[in-house]
Amino acid sequence: MIVVDYGGSVFPIIGHSPWNGLHLADFVMPFFLFVVGISIALVYKKEPNRSEATWKAVGRAAKLFLLGILLQGGFLHGLNSLTYGVDLERIRLLGILQRISIGYLVGALCEIWLSRRTRREVGILKSYYLHWVAAFAIIAVYLGLLYGLYVPDWQFFVPGQVAKYLYHECQVKCSVRGDVGPACNSAGMIDRYVLGINHLYAKPVYKNLKECNISRDKVVPESAPSWCHAPFDPEGLLSSLTAAVTCLIGLQYGHVLAHLQDHKGRLENWCVFSVAFLVLGLFLALLGFPINKPLYSISYMLITSATAGITFSALYLLVDIYGYRWLTLPLEWMGKHALSIFIVVSSNLAVIVIQGFYWKSPQNNLMNCIVSLFVHQ
Repeated sequence: MIVVDYGGSVFPIIGHSPWNGLHLADFVMPFFLFVVGISIALVYKKEPNRSEATWKAVGRAAKLFLLGILLQGGFLHGLNSLTYGVDLERIRLLGILQRISIGYLVGALCEIWLSRRTRREVGILKSYYLHWVAAFAIIAVYLGLLYGLYVPDWQFFVPGQVAKYLYHECQVKCSVRGDVGPACNSAGMIDRYVLGINHLYAKPVYKNLKECNISRDKVVPESAPSWCHAPFDPEGLLSSLTAAVTCLIGLQYGHVLAHLQDHKGRLENWCVFSVAFLVLGLFLALLGFPINKPLYSISYMLITSATAGITFSALYLLVDIYGYRWLTLPLEWMGKHALSIFIVVSSNLAVIVIQGFYWKSPQNNLMNCIVSLFVHQ
């Protein structure tokens, strides 16, 4: 996450894909959600009091959600304006931690209430078949809303840097149903209606599309299509549905880890899951369901979940079976302190500290030297 967030501006190939497609950065969120699902299977392996466990899960999700608003809601104004505070009319309501909290809550509730645990040994699929029912139900709702809702023409106001006036009204022509482009998809419409356009992410990655003709200074010219100026939240409400399914998929991998004791049985089950998800995801992509991270499309969800499963299996093989734990010790440390690292990075504290080291003038700071080095190379 740290590498792609800061390195993506220098090396676009590892940054997020502007719309359809897969870059390195597009695997980060699904991997987080996948591991959250695995952890749920271990945390709630034996839970005698369902009501108490539910309240604890809701409390954890709420804390994570509120922390996400604090870190990504606009309270911390950035490196060029080291101030604190936010305009409540423009606070961003969704973000990375909020999405993880939603996925965690869905996975935890399914594990607490939909698991059919019995005294005698029952197959993993039979014990947790209601989880799959919940996943298919969520996917059905997602597909119905994405392809079934009618998206009318819409308008919004942009600040004066793209016009001669303080605010300029932009019109976006849609009047379509089932569109999966950046301008007229129903995911954006739902967020605009429910959350309000001012509470969405103001710098969506689709501004890097050729149609938007964004400059090196990250400015979209007036001649670009009107939707290029519009906010869009990649962690929006509709896409959070399929993101939660990634947690449920990770949950099933966690069940294998929790209930099967032999290495061979675990790897066989994980490989079957991963290959099935990968084949199905690629098949859907060939049928015309785009691999799209901002919409968290079905094909994207399946392919990235399969990749996470394959990566998890490979690490299990190296560390747990062959004993190469030293290979992953740095990752283990980062995993134990993931939230702290995220807070330090997302609040820009780490970058501010690095920028404190400079030669003769503040402009010659260590961060600018590193960036300039990569750019010239």
